[in-house]
Amino acid sequence: MITLMKRIIDTTGRYSHRVMAAFVFAFLKAMLSKAPVMIAFVGLSDWFHGTLTEATCLWFGSAVLVCILLQALCQNMADRLQSAAGFMVFAEKRMELGKHLRKMPMGYFTEGNIGKISSVLSSDMVFIEENCMTALADMMSDIFAEIVMLVFMLFFNLYLGIAALAVVLIGIPVTKGMEKEALRDSASRQEQSENLTEAVLDFAEGIGISKTYNLLGEKSKELSGNFKEMCETSLNFERQHSPWQRGLNLVYGLGAALIVALSMILYSYGMIEPMYVVGMMLFVFDLFGPLKALYGQGTRLTVMNSCMNRTEEVFAEAEMPDTGEAHLPAAAEGVPEIEFSNVSFGYGEKEVLHNMSFSLPKNQMLALVGPSGGGKSTIANLVTRFWDVGSGAVKVRGKDVREVPLSELMNQMSVVFQRTYLFRDTVYNNISMGRPDAAREEVIKAAKAARCYDFIMKLPEGFDTVIGEGGASLSGGERQRISIARCILKDAPIVILDEATASVDADNETYIQQAITELVKGKTLIVIAHRLHTIRNADEILVISDGRVAERGNHETLMEKQGIYRRFVSVRQNSAGWNRQASS
Repeated sequence: MITLMKRIIDTTGRYSHRVMAAFVFAFLKAMLSKAPVMIAFVGLSDWFHGTLTEATCLWFGSAVLVCILLQALCQNMADRLQSAAGFMVFAEKRMELGKHLRKMPMGYFTEGNIGKISSVLSSDMVFIEENCMTALADMMSDIFAEIVMLVFMLFFNLYLGIAALAVVLIGIPVTKGMEKEALRDSASRQEQSENLTEAVLDFAEGIGISKTYNLLGEKSKELSGNFKEMCETSLNFERQHSPWQRGLNLVYGLGAALIVALSMILYSYGMIEPMYVVGMMLFVFDLFGPLKALYGQGTRLTVMNSCMNRTEEVFAEAEMPDTGEAHLPAAAEGVPEIEFSNVSFGYGEKEVLHNMSFSLPKNQMLALVGPSGGGKSTIANLVTRFWDVGSGAVKVRGKDVREVPLSELMNQMSVVFQRTYLFRDTVYNNISMGRPDAAREEVIKAAKAARCYDFIMKLPEGFDTVIGEGGASLSGGERQRISIARCILKDAPIVILDEATASVDADNETYIQQAITELVKGKTLIVIAHRLHTIRNADEILVISDGRVAERGNHETLMEKQGIYRRFVSVRQNSAGWNRQASS
């Protein structure tokens, strides 16, 4: 248990002095909490010897009152110091976690870790700061109080003190077993908490699909199953812990009875006076109270240990290296703006790009077409360095993107994704993310260029309207145009469009095409698209199939070949849509 307490203290870092100060007040509280018992014993002694007077009774009563008031003051100071430290520590921890997650490769977020991140932030960290940090001084107070009690017992009577110490030592193996059991079970409890978080997120995100296919009952059963599993896990935790707690209470109960019996024996042999026996009757019921309270708090520490393990697991995940010191030149004569040099890449063990090479000159348009799963979006992700290549190099203006600071690289790029995400904030702030220091007039100008000004002004508060998380209160086309306005405001020289018009209706597509035209003026452009009119004017078209460049050229040269691209165009012209048979 001391090891677990030390682990909490180590976590406090630069706020440890506040925790240490709380320990001082905890020690004073422990002394003051036992002072009334000692005062009562002195008063009992005076009464037994016939020296108790009205004045001394008044003094004893006043002393007890002062002890109680000072004890409350010390408790308040300890709580203020340690609770404030806990909240300040984990406010910083959350910021550190945010910075850490920002540097993680995108693969981490696509491997089922969203539930874990949510659970760490909303459950594990909250548990530590609200439960363990506030209980730390109380636990130290219990330790100090028990030491005070044992010292007093030894001073009271050596034999009784040794007996009390023996009971404490006998209880140690029980507490060790209880701690070991709780450590094991608390890990499974927190894992189930993570599973429940994932289930809730999955249910909430997929509720539209569940309704469409009348699967709410099935999905609700899965969610209810997770709730029941969480309930059963928590109950099992208590069931496993309760026998140890009962055993510990039995040890201390029998120990107290033993000390009372021993005091009676000592009295029968004339080794202690009658008043000591009466005093022991008052004293013994509180003798092991601090230890009971301490080990009762121990369950919190074991859960805390699991919470800290899970938090540290997230912090231990490898960040994408960002140690590059090379700088991108404003212009690089004779060097492509973007270049893939023998690039291979895989998600885990599965390689999806195989020794791929191509280049894109400045201010030209490159279109990527091909069957789904061929590797088109992966190429865009490697250019933006959402992942690092397995072998080869991705270069921007002749510099390997791994050698350039991520912040500098991202300043050169704007990306419009097929799935647009808007934050729960005002429309204005969602657009100004492109360039936070932009003037309001510039934000409005970007909105007009992106063809979203008119519908924004129809919103209840115009640009100051708060939109739902993910942009849920807007249509897909409206969300897409706001994301394009964000990119127009950023005005980066490299633009990547990842099927930006794939999931919008004809009216919105017209507006989006007009917005994109404004966005790409004078830019180097990579377009991933399935619509023919989007790609036919590209300077170069790459047909990506099975992780390789199957064909390359402009629209006219590729149409002359009897290849994948021509079959793709025929399919589109016949309105049959792209399918994987085009690559056969």
